[in-house]
Amino acid sequence: MGKIIFMGKTGVGKTTLIQNLRNETITYKKTQATEFQGHYIDTPGEYIENPRFYNALITLSLDADVVALVQDVTSEECYFPPGFGDMFNIKVIGIMTKIDQAAHQFQRAEQFLKEAGAEIIYGVSACTNEGMDVLVTELKRWL
Repeated sequence: MGKIIFMGKTGVGKTTLIQNLRNETITYKKTQATEFQGHYIDTPGEYIENPRFYNALITLSLDADVVALVQDVTSEECYFPPGFGDMFNIKVIGIMTKIDQAAHQFQRAEQFLKEAGAEIIYGVSACTNEGMDVLVTELKRWL
């Protein structure tokens, strides 16, 4: 069975996205440690926010088939350095979250993810389900 590892800064919606993908009730919780949930690997935001933890992400990616770089469209910050995805020897996708909050102004987040090395970029709202059907269909192809 395939796995997808979600990476992104604290608060971008990685856990909420996974809860939605697993058809669970969405509740906020801060991911304190890596969590393996079926096909999904949820990583703490600190792993992206502190480059000294990149080695943990590289190691965890060995258990995955797809890396998902997650970027909040409402954020002006990007913690993914240019070419970040190149360090992984698996498919790298980008997921823009919270699209329901940005009035379809996604260019900045899309640019961040492209520069980081995302091959394909999806826009979703785990709260309103906008874009989730497309993401789920694509994930099924890889998992």
